[in-house]
Parts: sequence; C-alpha cells; structure tokens
Amino acid sequence: MTDDVWVTISAGEVGTGDRLRLASGTELTVSRIETAFLGYDDLICFIEDSQAQWLAQAVWSNSEIEVWR
Repeated sequence: MTDDVWVTISAGEVGTGDRLRLASGTELTVSRIETAFLGYDDLICFIEDSQAQWLAQAVWSNSEIEVWR
C-alpha cells in the first residue's frame, strides 16, 4: 500500500478528477478542463464546479503543477 503524495507534473497531463495545489496554495478538484483557453492553443483552464466552491485557474500547458496522487 502506498500513501498519496503531492507530485509535480506537466499541466498538460492533468485530468478531470485530479486534485491540484496551485502556486498560491489554493487547492481545487478538476471538474472540467478547457483547452485553447482565450484563443491560446497552449493555455489550459482548470475548473472546479462543486457545491464546495467554483474556481478556475488558467495555466500554460507546459507549466508544472502539483497533483495529489
């Protein structure tokens, strides 16, 4: 049995259901992902749309981001 830990991956590898920790320390669970955000092919927007919160964060697809795995 392994314990889950925060790992750093490329933003392009994030999928729906992943728990993210942003650079600000804020956490969100990805409900949906919008690609080519604002017309930029390399810009991704991670969105949490839940009863707990609504939050969106845009990042470049090659950025590193922390994911709970």
